Amino acid sequence: MKIGFIGCGNMASAIIGGIISSQVITAEDINIYDVYSPACEKISSTSPVKICKNEAEVVELSDIVILAVKPNVIKDVLTKIDRYVENYNPLLISIAAGKTIEYLESCLTSSAKIVRVMPNINAKVKEAISAYCYNSNVTKEDISNVEMILNSFGTSIYVKEADFSIFSAIGGCSPAFTFIFIDALARAGVKYGLKRDDALRIAAQTVYGSAKTIIESNEHPYKLVDSVCSPGGTTIEGVTSLQADGFENAVHNAVKKSFEKDKML
Repeated sequence: MKIGFIGCGNMASAIIGGIISSQVITAEDINIYDVYSPACEKISSTSPVKICKNEAEVVELSDIVILAVKPNVIKDVLTKIDRYVENYNPLLISIAAGKTIEYLESCLTSSAKIVRVMPNINAKVKEAISAYCYNSNVTKEDISNVEMILNSFGTSIYVKEADFSIFSAIGGCSPAFTFIFIDALARAGVKYGLKRDDALRIAAQTVYGSAKTIIESNEHPYKLVDSVCSPGGTTIEGVTSLQADGFENAVHNAVKKSFEKDKML
């Protein structure tokens, strides 16, 4: 199996790193192209991937083609590779935000196997959650390959395309919300005497461990909250303060705004 990338930005680099480190395929079986040649050179400087001369060559040489370009150029890219997709019939995986399978199909003159994927920034540390959906041309073997690729840099979940906007809000945008929360915890630690680096390490590790506890315990989050709150103790004092200051409402509003913006893309 050979995997090609059209677009070699940060997300593509993270995916390529996951594929290689997880030994999905070897670096030599990865084909890449970007109109900005330094992006390709940066990847090839650390891994022996093949740099292609254009988008068409990526399609010619690859069984799976990952379209890792910005939404505003995806139509131009599909137009360029249209006849090559018809001739070689690769599995196309698009990570272009807001572009539906119907839209992607409309950019091609032939029937194609198309998967829509939304990863998040945590792919950089192989802890992404990636949503995917697909059209009727995609086979069970294709789906297995998609999951193998996505799981190489985190975990994956099938999501109905109609739910991609809400996934974007809680899966794609929320790392930024979480970074803000971690920074706020760290700054509070500094306020009360901790060194900045120590406070940030404590806050980040605590959030990481808390997320892992939810995933591995299968307990409802509020049951875990109750397990930490002793009667009349320090934690319940902080929890009730968050509730009084509208913490949950602020989170709901952030998700609502992100969800509505995604619907407009």
